[in-house]
Amino acid sequence: MHIRKILAISLLLATTLHAGAADLLDTVKQRGTLRVAMEGTYPPFNYKENGQLAGFEVELSNALAQKLGVKADFTTGEWSALLAGLQAGKYDVVINQVGITDKRKETFDFSEPYTISSPQLIVRQDEKRDFKTLADLRGKKLGLGQGTNFADMAKAVGGIDIKTYPGSTEYLQDLALGRIDAAMNDSLLIPYIIKKTKLPLKAGAPVGEIEKNGIPFAKNNPKFKAALDKALADMEADGSFAKISNKWFDRDVSKPPLAK
Repeated sequence: MHIRKILAISLLLATTLHAGAADLLDTVKQRGTLRVAMEGTYPPFNYKENGQLAGFEVELSNALAQKLGVKADFTTGEWSALLAGLQAGKYDVVINQVGITDKRKETFDFSEPYTISSPQLIVRQDEKRDFKTLADLRGKKLGLGQGTNFADMAKAVGGIDIKTYPGSTEYLQDLALGRIDAAMNDSLLIPYIIKKTKLPLKAGAPVGEIEKNGIPFAKNNPKFKAALDKALADMEADGSFAKISNKWFDRDVSKPPLAK
């Protein structure tokens, strides 16, 4: 048999097999479970409480699986291994604040965004000064957690007295006591950490670029993507997404952050 004919037959077989490959939605429905991977160590999004998974993304996963007519089957692992495991087919989705980037879209398809966040200031409840941008903090003291990329943002502005702390508890205490003028964290985490510390603080102005987070899954599964996006849209429409979101964040995190 000629080489060209062999290659043509091989190409035809490959195309036929690909065309006949089951969409992930069919696989999930036949299995009866949506295999969800997350860290399990990232409160309030996902963490363990009394040995059980809890958090916003755990409740979201269960609700989405229910919309798809299946149950959520959870796997936890280190962040560095989650996307590699998804690529290897160990689970169907990763629901763990995965930013939608052009680089990641080369490997995975994504749902529509379910959280939108940005760096945001934290100020005292009785703060009268109007800090709308990081530039407004020139000559002022800004508290940040050690090892965050927020320090680079503040340094790029110049003139800000940056104070770093082991964690949010420490800089929020100093902010409440007036030892610093403002602090900064991710907008999604601010309501949670303020509620946890019970200090007289509030969210300030968003001061950085918006980041959209979605649910990645293997490419070439159009039925699954349509079903997942519809499930998210239905949750928005019936109020169930807002109910879960408000429980953990006191607002709808699918909408851009606003100053308070």
